[in-house]
Amino acid sequence: MAGAASKATRTAPRARTATRGRGVRGVPLASIRLLVLDVDGVLTDGRLHYGPYGERDKVFHVRDGHGIRAVLAAGIEVGVISGRRSPAVQRRCRELGIRHLQQGIEDKAAAFSRLIAQLGVTAAQCACLGDDVPDLPIMQRAGLAIAVADAHASALAAAHRRTRAVGGFGAVREVCDWLLAARREP
Repeated sequence: MAGAASKATRTAPRARTATRGRGVRGVPLASIRLLVLDVDGVLTDGRLHYGPYGERDKVFHVRDGHGIRAVLAAGIEVGVISGRRSPAVQRRCRELGIRHLQQGIEDKAAAFSRLIAQLGVTAAQCACLGDDVPDLPIMQRAGLAIAVADAHASALAAAHRRTRAVGGFGAVREVCDWLLAARREP
């Protein structure tokens, strides 16, 4: 029984990748040149593990990492914009080859603007994967806004698409697979 319960927390039973939220499909997947990710609730399951000296650790899914490496190898840039600071996030991004990491960001819209200017891409060429209110400024500007399956209602409403997987359990890999498949289509 315990295995069934933990599996149930990892996937949303009726999550669909179909049009949601804004009611518009967003830009074609093949046009995406930058994937912007949040950390807590997207790259992790959103839980914060604290010990007596502060945040203890973060848990990342290995499949998400494989997907990130694959999109980077395909020429899609990956950026991480997080409201929190974590040495574990810095280390994980370095391991994966993510060169665009911004942590401790209060104004995610401004950070997003700086990132797309630095990379010479438009907001329409960006996909953003988020899960909650702090991600809305980027989701509302990105050409393709995606919410993880267990996202807050506000993020789901802002999203063009929704993953089947919940945050921290393969949602990033799912989006990476969409982007890679679109590049292979004729």
